[in-house]
Amino acid sequence: MTSRTTQLLAGLSALALIATGCGRGDSGGGGGGGEGAVKTDVGVTAEPCKDTPNLTKGCIFLGTISDLTSGPFKALAVPITEAQKKFWERVNKAGGIDGYGVDVTTYVRDNKYNPETHNQVYQEIKSKVLGLAQTLGSPTTAAIIGDLGDNNIVSVPASWTSAWAFEDVILESGTNYCLESMNAIDYAVEQFKPKSVMAVHYPGDYGEDAAAGAKVAAEKNGLTFEAVETASGQDNQAGAINAVNSKKPDLVILTTGPTDAAVIVGQTAARGFTGKYIGTSPTWNPGLLKSPAGPAFKALYLQSGPWETFTADTPGHKNMRDTLGTGVTGNDGYTAGWVWSYPLQAALKKAVANKDLSREGLLKAVKQLDKVDYEGMLPASAGNFTGDANAGVVRETMIAKPDDASPTGVSTVKPFFVGPTAKDYKFDKPCFQS
Repeated sequence: MTSRTTQLLAGLSALALIATGCGRGDSGGGGGGGEGAVKTDVGVTAEPCKDTPNLTKGCIFLGTISDLTSGPFKALAVPITEAQKKFWERVNKAGGIDGYGVDVTTYVRDNKYNPETHNQVYQEIKSKVLGLAQTLGSPTTAAIIGDLGDNNIVSVPASWTSAWAFEDVILESGTNYCLESMNAIDYAVEQFKPKSVMAVHYPGDYGEDAAAGAKVAAEKNGLTFEAVETASGQDNQAGAINAVNSKKPDLVILTTGPTDAAVIVGQTAARGFTGKYIGTSPTWNPGLLKSPAGPAFKALYLQSGPWETFTADTPGHKNMRDTLGTGVTGNDGYTAGWVWSYPLQAALKKAVANKDLSREGLLKAVKQLDKVDYEGMLPASAGNFTGDANAGVVRETMIAKPDDASPTGVSTVKPFFVGPTAKDYKFDKPCFQS
């Protein structure tokens, strides 16, 4: 079905509901017309969400599209999705969004980290949800970004490409791969003074964004630079392995999935490579320490990231751990899913305060957010969606090292910092387009 057909059917359905006096927002302070009415359209029902008996104003449905079964980021995506479920359960128990419940479980779909599949399942749910609580992946989300914009569907990305800072419908959190890689190289220059850098990366926005940032930082620091693209899949890493072992760079910025990272780090080390790796955020999974490549990671690897790990001492981290419960093993997929949910919560609250919980109203609320309370999980300046990208982008990142004693397999060695390259960088377009 085309988007135009979908919009036409949605419009006819809305007219029919209005004619019978039972429009979607006709609940509590809903969109039925009174002075205190809240305007609603798609994805908000008059009936409360199931399992939220104390919330009577209606139900806000949010979709989730993630890598849940067979893609390279399953080990991260499953805890991301679980953490978001728990985040919104906590919101509902605390009174919801001014009495509205939030449902993030009814419309959960698996993208298998495939752009075509991502678009297919998105089309299945888009007429039923107000927005997306999660759209995992840079290339996968790129497959639907035009339609998201055309339909004012505010969405939370489970990715950090720098392109999201230039999309009004995207509610990103933390720094992007580009600035993260700049900080990683500046940190390396400070700590062990490399002379050569290689970016080993997946194709598409994810890998190319990190490689672009690495190139900027390498050039600024007077280092030689080379980029090596590698496809997803354990059997596809021979080229990357040969490039690392033949060129012997002092530093490799690695931007892959965890399984492919294990192949690359493990096999290059087995063939004598002694340089350093710094992996961008989604490259790591605590299971890597228990893999055959575990000793190589301990010897050669550092992990960069947009926020502190699962065990960090902030109010937000504590609330996350308390809500997830003691049975949860540390995984920074949980941390990411939790952090990503804060700006959408803030935008929904703002939309209800504006009396407009329609898609257009939610997008308007996003553009009015000049800060978001991340409960200490991000810097106080994070969450400014009102100005230009250069002013609003978060530039701070952290560095961690493998650590058997940590539930997430890593512990912080350098808390939030901004290196000189990221500090001075003029962020006026997606890095991979520069």
